[in-house]
Amino acid sequence: MPTETSRDLALLGLLQLVSPALPIGGFAWSQGLESALELGWVTDEASLGDWLEGVLEDGLGHAELPVMSRLMSAWWKGDQQAFEHWDRWLAACRETRELAEEERQMGASLNRLVTSLGLWPESPHLPVGAGYTSAFAALAVIRGIEPRQALLGFAWAWLENQLAVACKAMPLGHTAAQRLIERLRPELIRCVDQALQLEDGQLGPALPGLALASAQHETQYSRLFRS
Repeated sequence: MPTETSRDLALLGLLQLVSPALPIGGFAWSQGLESALELGWVTDEASLGDWLEGVLEDGLGHAELPVMSRLMSAWWKGDQQAFEHWDRWLAACRETRELAEEERQMGASLNRLVTSLGLWPESPHLPVGAGYTSAFAALAVIRGIEPRQALLGFAWAWLENQLAVACKAMPLGHTAAQRLIERLRPELIRCVDQALQLEDGQLGPALPGLALASAQHETQYSRLFRS
């Protein structure tokens, strides 16, 4: 049974993993949001909340979150084949070069960081070129983080990053960002609970608008974030 100390260490490990100060470069990407602002699809606090709810429900809730639970299970069991399968499955869902490069580069940065800290075990090992979601899942297991808490932390880090993008790229104040956090916190929980119940055949993102915005971002004349 986990002790109080081990639970505390797991919590602190999760806070470290989702911290904006973690040097993996998440702040550099907007995941299509900067183009959605440029195109006028997102114009204010209300429309930003709608956009984020849609991405959470039809994106993370049917792709990253349920796949992360499978990745964590595979890593815990030492099932390298299953781990690599879900890593490749998620990579195949990245519909633009920008989204694919974000996943690969953040995964490589997290891998380098964990390697420098001496945390990777000899077996199982992280596949070459593993994405950010896979590296996050593996480290969550190593840190003793429960799957549901890991999924909540991953979703929280995504939400904080998207709101940071909005605060930089549109006239959104920090108080408005906090209102959106209050609006979306219950949605994070609902999507995590849903993700843990989905069968394999129910997985797959449905975000044509985000894919179009991300593709448009590659040639956007003026931008703050990477493409």
